[in-house]
Amino acid sequence: MAPAQAAAAANPPVGDEAGGGEQPDGPARSATPERRAHHARLSKGLGLRARVTATFAIGAFALSAMMAGITYFTARQSFLNERQGADQRQAFVNASLIQNSLRSPGTQVNQLIESVDTVPGSRSVLHTGGEWYATSISVGQGAIPAEERSLVLAGTPSSQLISIGGTPQLVIGVPLPAVHAAYFEVFSLDELARTLRALAFALTAAALVTTLAGAALGRWASSRALRPLSDVTDAAVAIAGGQLDTRVDAGDDVNLQELASAFNRMTANLQDRIEREARFTSDVSHELRSPLTTLSASVAVLEGHRSELAPRAQRALDLLDGDLRRFTRMVDDLLEISRFDAGSAELSLDEVDPGELVRRSVEASADVGEDGHRVVGPPVEIRPGVEGLRLRVDKRRFERVMANLMDNASLYAGGVSRVIVERHPAIESGGPPRTIRVIVEDRGPGIPQLEREHLFERFYRGSRAGQRASSRGTGLGLSLVAEHVRLHGGRVWTEDAPAQGSRFVVELPLHPNASDAGSS
Repeated sequence: MAPAQAAAAANPPVGDEAGGGEQPDGPARSATPERRAHHARLSKGLGLRARVTATFAIGAFALSAMMAGITYFTARQSFLNERQGADQRQAFVNASLIQNSLRSPGTQVNQLIESVDTVPGSRSVLHTGGEWYATSISVGQGAIPAEERSLVLAGTPSSQLISIGGTPQLVIGVPLPAVHAAYFEVFSLDELARTLRALAFALTAAALVTTLAGAALGRWASSRALRPLSDVTDAAVAIAGGQLDTRVDAGDDVNLQELASAFNRMTANLQDRIEREARFTSDVSHELRSPLTTLSASVAVLEGHRSELAPRAQRALDLLDGDLRRFTRMVDDLLEISRFDAGSAELSLDEVDPGELVRRSVEASADVGEDGHRVVGPPVEIRPGVEGLRLRVDKRRFERVMANLMDNASLYAGGVSRVIVERHPAIESGGPPRTIRVIVEDRGPGIPQLEREHLFERFYRGSRAGQRASSRGTGLGLSLVAEHVRLHGGRVWTEDAPAQGSRFVVELPLHPNASDAGSS
């Protein structure tokens, strides 16, 4: 008997992985504003290198998943078609043998179907004379789908994939009209399902490896692509730190030469402008020194003949002398700033007793008030552990630091309440001292947190800059304090005082033998 054309039938999954693509539940929904906002926040939280790496990883995963899916379903269909063709040929051969045997009178049907030469894992079911015969109790009439039974009994060959006990099975039905019978053979596809599961596992592992390889490639590519950006960042940080001669080298990369050239031009222009402004400030300050010297000498002459002047002339002389002092102080500040900008500021270090140095600096700063009368300076408190320590400083610059801090307190905070000198760490904390802290506390209302970040900037006078009482300040005092302290390798900051007001803390490193000196 020639094989008949198998009728089209539904094909359920072969095993867990052999069931075709997963069908979507419904049409894809467009991203909601909440999802888009979440994605935007997520992308902002990731750095550029992480985003590039993630893009490579996602791309590798998508490509490997697509290739794995195509490979799996192509192999599945090929294996299934090959297995189905072999099983159909075997079923039609067995059906031909049964049909020939049924033509002989006295044939025992049970013995006949058991003697059919079937492949391992197949079971035969025969319908003849209105009765059903099967070689297995678990696979009989009930195991064959009703639709397929109807087709075969009506004379149409059919094949269909089913699942029995969780195992995929292929049912092939062959009508035997010459003997008024129908032959069904059920083939187990468990071996094919195991093969497909192994293939799916291998493809999944390959997709995972490909994804990791894509992430590694993305990391490497982003590092190479962002390396010039890192160089530009390092150059920008160096320029922000004052190294204005820093330049970016693009190398042989033609794509970065334009960026490097523009960055270098910007830096050169910035350096040239800053140098011009520094030269201008220095030149103007130097030019002002000569007339100021002449004016100071003239005021000194007038002070020598003060008794000969009328009362109104004496008051005018006092005003002139006060303004001349402030003007001279401002010019000196500008000259000092120009030296810092030019990098020509030098230290003349002396080894001193910190407590004695602070006392003398406070006395020198508070010796003469702005009205020309002597005033009493604030109390100086020397904390335990300071005696015997040695500090290497430029005494002239340190006295300038103390004078500026005290002037700042007089202008903006009602004056200095006390000055404290202490070692750090303190004796109670244990360990050798590393630094000396000089703390200047004032009587003011305190400094807002937002203003503290700008206090040591040039020409910054805070929220009281427009008040009449504070109009005499130039905004250079605290910036010079920071520059002098930085030149000594120390630091300065402001914080709230324990009771009321603010405190400015100057921290300077001790002489290397300070601990030995302090313990002797």
